Amino acid sequence: MTDSSYFDVQQPLWWLSVAVIVFKAVAFVDAALRREDAYRAADKKTKPFWLVILGLALGLDLLLGANIIYSFLTLAGLVAAIVYMVDVRPAIKSLTDGQGRGGRRDAGPRRPW
Repeated sequence: MTDSSYFDVQQPLWWLSVAVIVFKAVAFVDAALRREDAYRAADKKTKPFWLVILGLALGLDLLLGANIIYSFLTLAGLVAAIVYMVDVRPAIKSLTDGQGRGGRRDAGPRRPW
């Protein structure tokens, strides 16, 4: 029999590794969908900077495995994803009114009286 303890779905560390990968993937996709000029307007780093950092963090976890306890690269990538989600994303979201392409959500014909 082979040792498949790393991929055992009943292990809490396996679930934690999956959660880290999903979190990084969500951060990367969100960064990719935001407008380039919103990053500059929010006085944050550029969109390519965040895409490279988050892409490397996600790619290394997918390639090498997300070992949250022993891997410095996994922890550094997790910190980068947390910084993006907690600091950069809200600043950009407030400028673009919550939409990646800008504009208003309620741009219909209704107006307040």
